[in-house]
Amino acid sequence: MLKYLSANYILPITSMPIKDGIVAVDEEGVIQGIYDPASFTLNDKVKIERYDGVIIPGFINAHCHLELSHMKGVVPKGTGLPNFLSQVMTSRSASMKKMDDAMAKADKEMYENGIVAVGDHVNTDNSSTLKEESQILYHTFVEVIGVEPEEADFKLKEAKSLTQEFRNGHVSITPHAPYSCSKALFKKFKKAVPETNIISIHNQESDEENKLFRYKTGEFLDFYKSIGKNADSIKAQARNSIQSYLPYLPYPNKLLLVHNTYTSLKDLDFVERMDRDVVWCLCPKANLYIEGALPKIHNFINAGQPLVIGTDSLASNDTLSVLEELKALHEHFEDLDFLQTIQWATINGAVALNIQDKYGSLEVGKKPGIVLLQGMEHMRLTDKVKIKRLA
Repeated sequence: MLKYLSANYILPITSMPIKDGIVAVDEEGVIQGIYDPASFTLNDKVKIERYDGVIIPGFINAHCHLELSHMKGVVPKGTGLPNFLSQVMTSRSASMKKMDDAMAKADKEMYENGIVAVGDHVNTDNSSTLKEESQILYHTFVEVIGVEPEEADFKLKEAKSLTQEFRNGHVSITPHAPYSCSKALFKKFKKAVPETNIISIHNQESDEENKLFRYKTGEFLDFYKSIGKNADSIKAQARNSIQSYLPYLPYPNKLLLVHNTYTSLKDLDFVERMDRDVVWCLCPKANLYIEGALPKIHNFINAGQPLVIGTDSLASNDTLSVLEELKALHEHFEDLDFLQTIQWATINGAVALNIQDKYGSLEVGKKPGIVLLQGMEHMRLTDKVKIKRLA
């Protein structure tokens, strides 16, 4: 039995908007047809559900930390990244029931907010059972962390073992961040993973990261002392972090660079010259929560760089909503084009996670989820826009 859905506009993402268009979906949510009203033959057996708004595919949340969901409101805003990390490390323990309940609530919130797939970072297997039962597809990124060179072999072995707990086939290991991995760990990681292993690394979320790599100064040195780690192996590079660690990452692996709040034009030029498969993930609400700053979005747009959207965790955000992330971007950059940014939140994210065969756009044969944006004004995204899940 097919269900026919229509709205003021159908936005397939990979093709032009269709005014008063119609989408036909089966009981499994698989798209069986997309129609222009002029070419659609109406008969007595067809009942069309009509809505005011814009129909789009489900959102892709390219960056999240589901296992930190119990930390909502624990860390105050505006601490800066090193202090934020310290507080997360000292405050993240809780009972399994509290963590399980918070993750289940967060998973439900994302589903209701139209999210169909998530790139999720983990340090434990706490989220594995939930992910197997969820209506959302998760690609799990098992983080490798090791500041001291002698930790490298053990940390990699530990991460590889943890991947076995996530059984849906969408799992890879990834360095957490340049400030949390030694050069020795990067080198060993490069040899330890296949070309199909997607990498998702926190990049230049704080200017303190660039200070560390340029001059070996700043708040990260105090952070290492506070967690009892020896930072002697870190050397001043006289260049920003991304220019220091990117050559050590395996090629030609797909690479998501997350946050990028302090990525410069020189950094973008450096990455361009490296000729790598790089996608840049924006998590604007988390950037504002922790650092009170946003990436220079137009530098990425003008450079033709592919962008995707993430929510980060409830430790650094008050919602897990890609729509709210888009609203934040449009509020701070009023000249952004919604027809461009909606691609970041859908098809670009699907491509980044290698799931574009089923997700990211309204196309026959896909099961991308169907979401209605209510309150749109001439394809303009305002704070008044709300979401309704249709399939």
